Amino acid sequence: MPTDRIDMQKMQASLDTSLHAHWAFFLVEGLILLALGVIAIVVPPIATIAVEVVIGWLVLVSGIIGLATTIKARGAPGFGWSLISAVLGIVVGVVLLAWPLSGALTLTMILTAFLFIEGIVSILYALDHRRDLTPRWSFMLVSGVVDILLAGMIFAGLPATAAWAIGLLVGINLLFGGVALIAMALQARTPVSRANP
Repeated sequence: MPTDRIDMQKMQASLDTSLHAHWAFFLVEGLILLALGVIAIVVPPIATIAVEVVIGWLVLVSGIIGLATTIKARGAPGFGWSLISAVLGIVVGVVLLAWPLSGALTLTMILTAFLFIEGIVSILYALDHRRDLTPRWSFMLVSGVVDILLAGMIFAGLPATAAWAIGLLVGINLLFGGVALIAMALQARTPVSRANP
């Protein structure tokens, strides 16, 4: 038991030292996320289209790689299903790139579900680490609660919210994530001195 406590203290001291050593990187990352979040909130339709285009490229590239892999392994079991999956990925990627707003409703629902799950995970993480991350855990807790509230509000407004929701959700998420990182970086700027009990 005492060995476990000593190991935990060493691990926490190592984490604090690492955070202190790299606080400037966390600060820069937080500032970038904050700026991107503000831009996405100010012009959410453009941010929505940007997210759709990125997803379109990811799906298209995934489909092309899947098709190339399937053709190379055409003797493998499940060739037909793999071929259908790859072609479907290519088609969906092309549709999202050619008509980025066509998938806005579906992507809004997926992003809303993601934010809801991310919110729950952030809250559980914050509560689980509230002793180790004091006072930084409260920023994670607030970020998780905001994610859940946003997910509920956007879901309640569907389908009308689909045109701008993705951009706004991503913007607010980036904004709060940036604020949380900035707060953590500023907290980690000064080294933590732990008294041994």
